Amino acid sequence: MTDIRSDFLQGMSLAASTVNIVTTDGPHGKAGVTVSAMTSVSADGARPVLLVCINQACSGAGPIIANGVFAVNVLRENQAAISDTFAGRLGERGEGRFDCAHWTRSETGVPMLADALVAFDCRLLDQQMIGTHHVLFGSVEAVQLSTPGKPLIYANRSYAVPAELGPDSVLAAGSRH
Repeated sequence: MTDIRSDFLQGMSLAASTVNIVTTDGPHGKAGVTVSAMTSVSADGARPVLLVCINQACSGAGPIIANGVFAVNVLRENQAAISDTFAGRLGERGEGRFDCAHWTRSETGVPMLADALVAFDCRLLDQQMIGTHHVLFGSVEAVQLSTPGKPLIYANRSYAVPAELGPDSVLAAGSRH
């Protein structure tokens, strides 16, 4: 019999995803964490909604939830060091992690990476605990679009850049995938 958990983890390692830094600031502290589990929920309704998943063991999970506001900063192809910093791989802890890059403030007051590919300023709409992770639903208050570029992705347990996706890539009109 196979180990479903091991098979699941191996299978998910093959599913490429963007690398994102989720940040917050407020009465419960300034914090940030690297996440790969981020996706759109809906563009329709009063505000667009996205979701992120954050491990309960991450020191940033509590402040993000307690502050009720967060930004999702989608990293560029040359920003792996920022990801490693917020993942705790380079030894920085707490607010010292923010020293690795230049930040601006969003409309909700949270740190937004000045040169992120795109950053979403969110208010916490809802959250659920599923297994070991907080699933956070964010109402998108503002979007900070930056200069075109390629996203940093994570697949096969390493960083990569989608070679076929240039900043000017566009699907042919009417094509379906």
